[in-house]
Amino acid sequence: MRRKHVVSSLILAGAVLSTLPLSGCAGTSKNDGKTEVTMVQYKPEAVAAFEEMEERFNATHDDIHLTIESPNEAMTVLKTRFIRGDYPDIIGIGGDINYSNFLDADMFLDVSDFEGVSDIKPAYLDIVDELEFIPKDGVYGLPYVANCAGILYNKDMFEENGWKIPATWSEFTDLCETIQNTSDVYPLYLGYKDTWTCMAPWNALAVGLSSPSTCSDVNAGKTTFTDAYQEVAEKDKVLLDYAEPNPYAYSYNDACTAFARGESAMYPIGSYAVPQIQSVNPDMNIDSFVFPANEDEADNVLNSGVDLQLCVMKETKHKDAVYEVLKFLYDDETIQIYLDNQNAVPCKDGDFTLPSMLDGMRSYIDEGRMSDFHDHHYPTEMSVDAMVQTYLMDDSSDSTAKFLKRFDKEWKRYNRDLIAKVQKYEEENAS
Repeated sequence: MRRKHVVSSLILAGAVLSTLPLSGCAGTSKNDGKTEVTMVQYKPEAVAAFEEMEERFNATHDDIHLTIESPNEAMTVLKTRFIRGDYPDIIGIGGDINYSNFLDADMFLDVSDFEGVSDIKPAYLDIVDELEFIPKDGVYGLPYVANCAGILYNKDMFEENGWKIPATWSEFTDLCETIQNTSDVYPLYLGYKDTWTCMAPWNALAVGLSSPSTCSDVNAGKTTFTDAYQEVAEKDKVLLDYAEPNPYAYSYNDACTAFARGESAMYPIGSYAVPQIQSVNPDMNIDSFVFPANEDEADNVLNSGVDLQLCVMKETKHKDAVYEVLKFLYDDETIQIYLDNQNAVPCKDGDFTLPSMLDGMRSYIDEGRMSDFHDHHYPTEMSVDAMVQTYLMDDSSDSTAKFLKRFDKEWKRYNRDLIAKVQKYEEENAS
């Protein structure tokens, strides 16, 4: 069995969900005696891809009928259904705090015996492992696709000016200085009006400058955010020197538009922004590179997380049929449908065609040099994005110290029960 790590935080819903009566909703149904398998997935922007998958599956299977639902506000829909005891067979959710809470409520089936597990890249299985509050034997989340975050850059602009891709923090800040002093474009565009965008550079720096187990280590009393995030916070603020004035006045859409129109050479954001950028400038030549957070390139890490994973509900009555669906969904041709539709990264080993804008990150993907978005471990109620935005707007000399002190204080406030649970586990399992 795989040994898992202790991470992240507990929300109040976890304890409630674990006490609910469970009942399956799928079964042999109205579809001419076929076994009905239902799946709810949380990415409405990918509805076209899932409609194609559903159609292909049902056209090639005589004894199983697959229904894939892609509702808006899917997490709210799922939680409401769970309260009613109305469970789909499979859910497609992100590798984030929601998965942690559902797993902690013991809602998922151990799918270690699914033959497709061995084809999934170990780095992404490890990322899912890190989302567990308390170590748990087995496999409960099957990574499907991932996204990557670092720095998008205007490839034509770089080639025209002879700018080289930086591999270290010093090379990166030197490049920003050069662009600032020798061109009429901003080195970076940030667009921090939408608080969530503040987390893109934060996460990309955090994976390179702190441990992937930072949150679980804090819960276990092994470190503090004041110690773990000092360099992350300091370097995050440096980016302001090379960006548009008053980035808090510009939204995510504004930033995508400005970058698409050539107002900046780089944009620190995830691969998920590319479709929005290309909607403004379809011919833009975009590439990417890993955020060079360190002074040694060997220490840099790609910020990549599981954007979509498939989980089987524990109370499914049709495990064999569900596994047949999973086998289809994890077929290379099926995964490619999603990749082509969403510019995503496959979590499975295989001969896939990746979007060209990920060329600069490809070696990290192939080598498994990646780590999850730190905010996948933050409790929603803590509103870390707003905290980071407030910190970046604070020009006082002690802003970093104040911010980190607040981070530690708020973490304890929102994770008090989880911290007690983790530390009890640590005490009981001390060697």
